[in-house]
Amino acid sequence: MAGSDKRKQSLYFPEDMLKEIQSEAARQDRSLSWIVQKAWRIARTDIAKFPSINDLPDDE
Repeated sequence: MAGSDKRKQSLYFPEDMLKEIQSEAARQDRSLSWIVQKAWRIARTDIAKFPSINDLPDDE
C-alpha cells in the first residue's frame, strides 16, 4: 500500500463482531483500525475470489 493517505471512513459491524475485534485489539495492544487493516490484507486474495453480484446468474 503506497503513501500515507489517511482518509477517515466509517464502517459498521454487527455488535458481536465488533466486540470480537475490540477484544483482539486489546489482546494485541493495537487499535481497531490496525486490526481491520491487517485482516483485510490477509483476506483480500480470498475475498477477490468471490463472484461479483454482476457475475451471478439471473433467477428467471
